[in-house]
Amino acid sequence: MRHPIVEASARLLLFLVIATFSSAQVTKPDNGLPGARAADVYSMPVADGFQVQQAYLSSPGNEPTRHQPPGYISGTVLDQSGAVSAGAEVYLTDAGKASNQQIKSGSNGQFLFANVAPGSFRLTVAAPGFATQEFSAALRPGETYLVPPIILAVAGAVTAVHVQDSPLTQAQVADMQIKDQEKQRVLGIFPNFYVSYDRDALPLNSKQKFRLAWKTTRDPFTVVGVAALAGVEQATNTFEGYGQGAQGYFKRLGASYTDAVTATFIGSAILPSLLKQDPRYFYKGTGSTRSRLLYALASPVICKGDNMRWQPNYSNVAGAFASAGISYLYYPESDRNGAGLVMQNSLIRLGEIAFESVLQEFLIRRLTPHLHKRASTAVEDGEYRAGNQGR
Repeated sequence: MRHPIVEASARLLLFLVIATFSSAQVTKPDNGLPGARAADVYSMPVADGFQVQQAYLSSPGNEPTRHQPPGYISGTVLDQSGAVSAGAEVYLTDAGKASNQQIKSGSNGQFLFANVAPGSFRLTVAAPGFATQEFSAALRPGETYLVPPIILAVAGAVTAVHVQDSPLTQAQVADMQIKDQEKQRVLGIFPNFYVSYDRDALPLNSKQKFRLAWKTTRDPFTVVGVAALAGVEQATNTFEGYGQGAQGYFKRLGASYTDAVTATFIGSAILPSLLKQDPRYFYKGTGSTRSRLLYALASPVICKGDNMRWQPNYSNVAGAFASAGISYLYYPESDRNGAGLVMQNSLIRLGEIAFESVLQEFLIRRLTPHLHKRASTAVEDGEYRAGNQGR
């Protein structure tokens, strides 16, 4: 389960629909999306994030050697006041390479170059009305280099910065991004941890996937959402075998919370770790309403892999059936009907995720404050602002 409080709301709505229309049908979402193929080199703007320059291995002259995996280069552009500088031109030049890569810093001042061949590199940052800044360092195979804040001066000559400090690993940068996600709450209250508003956020390792699942399931408002769902089931006498009264309610509460825990850990931590898939929903935010709707509806069956490419969402589908199979062990015997119960709960689970994704795409982002806050860097500003940036 990605967002328990949102999913609980989605489940309530679906429950009312099912209660009203006894012949409700489950429509399998279109699994044809996303269909876009990545070009050899492309630049993509991310909503309220930063652009990403992606250089794939098939790009002539830019492919890393067989035994040297590519890395990432990320950083933030600021002005002299310390405010983020959006739209600054950032040029990447690899030593010994004939081609350059160019992107613009996003609305939060950040930029990210992906699949960069290891070796020496130079960044050149330019913006109208500011002096050009340069930064050079060396990227090691498979590493993510977090560039110290690049501060643009109003006047002056080109300032070159040479830093040989050890770069941050990809896991460390992803950890910084997760910490920002963990601050996302609908209306500032309800957890909204399993959505990324940076479509090119770095993949999570297994430890981070389990950490996100643990934080989600133990959040107080997850319990509130589950408790509300149990109350509706009590009022409508769903699962009659549990009975009524306080005992019946707590049985429903325990079953609902167990459903949430098993669905979250199996579908968003265990299987994604084994299959190397990303359990998060990546907000689209651009394109026509139809394309965004289809994108959201396809989320139960399409996901990003840890290689940052789209693929069938085996983790989510298998997790839904596994969780439903486990629920068969503690649901009332009178309500068990063999494979029918497992199939019903699995399809309801996938339908909840599809509905929740539609809410994420068109509504929840507007109700989640503080998304424009600039992500913190892993270094103190004072380490770089005084001498390294030529202020």
